[in-house]
Amino acid sequence: MKKYLLVIVAIFSLLLSVSAQEISAVELKNHITFLSSDKLNGRETGSADELIAANYIRDYFIKYKIAPKGKSNTYYFPYTFNKPKNPHDTIGSEPVSAINVVGYLDNGAEYTVVIGAHFDHLGVGNNPSSLEANPAGKIFHGADDNASGTAGVLELARYFSGNKRKENFNFLFICFSGEEHGLFGSKKYCENPTIDLSKVNYMINMDMIGRLNDSTKKLMIYGVGTAPDWYSLLDKTPGDFSIKKDSAGVGPSDQTSFYLKDIPVLHFFTGQHSDYHKSSDEVEKINFQGEIKVLEYIIKIEEGTEKLPKLQFLKTRNPEPGTHKYKVTLGVMPDYTFDGNGMRIDGVTDGKPASKAGILKGDIVIKLGETKVGSTMEYMKALSNFKSGDTTDILILRNAEEIKLKVTF
Repeated sequence: MKKYLLVIVAIFSLLLSVSAQEISAVELKNHITFLSSDKLNGRETGSADELIAANYIRDYFIKYKIAPKGKSNTYYFPYTFNKPKNPHDTIGSEPVSAINVVGYLDNGAEYTVVIGAHFDHLGVGNNPSSLEANPAGKIFHGADDNASGTAGVLELARYFSGNKRKENFNFLFICFSGEEHGLFGSKKYCENPTIDLSKVNYMINMDMIGRLNDSTKKLMIYGVGTAPDWYSLLDKTPGDFSIKKDSAGVGPSDQTSFYLKDIPVLHFFTGQHSDYHKSSDEVEKINFQGEIKVLEYIIKIEEGTEKLPKLQFLKTRNPEPGTHKYKVTLGVMPDYTFDGNGMRIDGVTDGKPASKAGILKGDIVIKLGETKVGSTMEYMKALSNFKSGDTTDILILRNAEEIKLKVTF
């Protein structure tokens, strides 16, 4: 009988160890629910609510036995930056103090993998980056943007700290603030890092990974041109996705800061949606099983890199929109998964120029003013030619029919 009891205990212990290594929907839901709750008031950079979120992340790093790797042997990496009152204009900026949260899992390895996501969002009310028609008094919950990525960092921290197999890498887990104002948190960290960046093998960034579409299963991965091994590794890594790859290391999220330090990067993104930068980006709309699949896929990629030498960094072409200044907005959400000619619209904000002009979700912009639009990048370049008060023609495709409309910015 004693022998059987020992067998049962051994099996139970094995089940517990396996369970500890699985990505948990319960944990993801708990994290995203808290971070996107009304209590945190949208996690505006530099706010008291940001500090509550930072304390939450720190407490889970402690729970998962992730060591502090911020400044002064703490989990915090404080910094200051000048926050523009308008996201496209530095005039009238004001100094803001903010913090990143940084933890380290030391496995005694030569090289480190950075796993990151931003945890800040738009706060409450009239944020210049809001796409809400009437934002006054509304909380921008940011469940997908980017409580989903922050929860991903925490779950991967739990996974790798509880992993029973020998890891070939150390892990730096970092949650950035200031992303919504221009990648300030990741920039500041890379300017004054707390580890030797020459010993970083690559950086994984997760920004909006909580809304996987169960029908299309579209997963966007950016940065695949930043190392020669990425394409082949991604192609042979099993995952139930329709993957769209983009080679560029520069993009509108925190992987850019590491790429600019000659570090290979990958950025994971499940796609744009009509709740982006609106108060309606809430936890009830998160696809938890979809996020689990994304995180499991990232784990498989990490396991694949363990069999490779240190990744070689490659420079990639940089998207032009990063060099353009925008004085106007059309008030639309581009469909970044669209592979055809033009810029397909995934959402239209009420009261903005596109809505007033009669533009609809699903329309494809093929010309703006005198500029032909073959992609989202070309649309952004065309947009930079206009200022407030300008009126121009916009040519769209709607159900394969060309329609010319007038739009006033």
